[in-house]
Amino acid sequence: MTRSSIDGTSCTMTKRAEPAVPVKSPLTELENEVMQAVWKAGPCTVEVVHHAVAQNRNIKETSVRTILRRLEQKGYLQHEEEGRAYVYKAAGRATDARSLAAHAVRQIIDRFCRGSVEELVSGMVDAHVLSKGEMDRLEEFVRARKQQKRSK
Repeated sequence: MTRSSIDGTSCTMTKRAEPAVPVKSPLTELENEVMQAVWKAGPCTVEVVHHAVAQNRNIKETSVRTILRRLEQKGYLQHEEEGRAYVYKAAGRATDARSLAAHAVRQIIDRFCRGSVEELVSGMVDAHVLSKGEMDRLEEFVRARKQQKRSK
């Protein structure tokens, strides 16, 4: 039996003008704590990160070294050598939690919403992910930003 036509629908993806950003692995809870310590301290050594993370959990310095190395391999951190010590700092677009979150959301938009921010937000509204108060605050935020751009 031969089919001469294919039934069904086809989907085309909208391409973004910007080059695609490589997808980074999401952060584990412990990796997030390490990143929070680096963001708070700025460029810092393993010892500084260990001291910050060890305030909330029982963790060895060698484990913190391993996590810092993994975060560097994933592209979240970079290091420079100062004498015998490595000094770590946030890399690329991971300069702060807000920037990292924005780029993670951009990846979600590109992958699941055909590059459309409107599709993401309308999906969140339809799925009751955003409360009325959150929608009101977002609307106010957007209005304020539009007003700022007009006054420039």
